[in-house]
Amino acid sequence: MKAKARLRTAIKIWMVIYPSITLLLFLLGKELSMLPLYQRTFILTIILVPWMVFVGLPFVEQLIRWFSAKETPEQQ
Repeated sequence: MKAKARLRTAIKIWMVIYPSITLLLFLLGKELSMLPLYQRTFILTIILVPWMVFVGLPFVEQLIRWFSAKETPEQQ
């Protein structure tokens, strides 16, 4: 994978993971704080990995395609 493609992928992942972690910690922060670190990490990852793979990243990809399609006819 070229460096530019890897950078784009990293930005897409960040666009989903940062708000997702922030929201999850906002909603579950108090409850999770009572657990040991390994349990908190397990709970966060068991929720966030499927969210990223099946919902978050496909949604960002769809948004990018939608905005790219809007721009393409104007550029021609």
